[in-house]
Amino acid sequence: MIKLRTLIIDDEPLALKLLGSKLKNIPEIEIVAQCNNGREAIAATIEFEPDLIFLDIQMPGIDGFGVIKKLQTEILPLVIFTTAFEQYALDAFDVHAVDYILKPIDDEHIQRAVSRAIQRFETGETRENKPKIIGAINEINLREKRADAHENNQTDKPTSLDNIERKIVIKDRDNITILKQSEIEWIDAAGDYVCIHTDAETHIKRSTLKNLLQDLDPSIFKRVHRSTIVNLNYIQKVIPHTKGEFFLKLGEYDQVKVSRNYRDVIKSFLSES
Repeated sequence: MIKLRTLIIDDEPLALKLLGSKLKNIPEIEIVAQCNNGREAIAATIEFEPDLIFLDIQMPGIDGFGVIKKLQTEILPLVIFTTAFEQYALDAFDVHAVDYILKPIDDEHIQRAVSRAIQRFETGETRENKPKIIGAINEINLREKRADAHENNQTDKPTSLDNIERKIVIKDRDNITILKQSEIEWIDAAGDYVCIHTDAETHIKRSTLKNLLQDLDPSIFKRVHRSTIVNLNYIQKVIPHTKGEFFLKLGEYDQVKVSRNYRDVIKSFLSES
């Protein structure tokens, strides 16, 4: 019988206790840790490498979506959101085949979500998990932007031609965001999309990692995993991991795994520093 190593996250102690008690009655579930906030969720996912997480969306600080964005695609487990979201968000989840349980939680919906997770785990669909979630997040964000459109009519200031820096252009329907490459901390691939992480936000761009790498400054951006690029300037700490792998600490919460195939990139960086 399959045992899914499971992490549960909720900022409400009673909700966390209720979910934990219900999951303990499901033989296919093995709870490896419980977390009260997004920061703990990120650290626990890196430490325990669970197969499945039950993730509350609406948490203070780093919310559920923020947790997903800060986790590398390669270490992101299957995700079941627990939420009291409005219907427009649930519609987005349904369209993109993202599993969720609507609060207040009941046994029937938990069992259905777990059954889907087992099926996806058995068929190896875990790598398709993040693109589905990103699609739903994009749809939710787009609807929120449309609702707030009248409050955000700002005119961009013209860009000076002095000290022009290499940039990345991100198009999202009618919106265009221009990022300075020096502000980009790391990038990971998620299907046909890439997640571009800065200190303040994670941007989603439709591109392959290979194509994006051609536009990046090769002196500071290096591939450290088949799905991950890092800006060397943001590496704060190199943490040894198992089997010759490393984790790079890039910020307060961001840790990126370096695979064995790319460890020479980091060794070269350390020898030059």
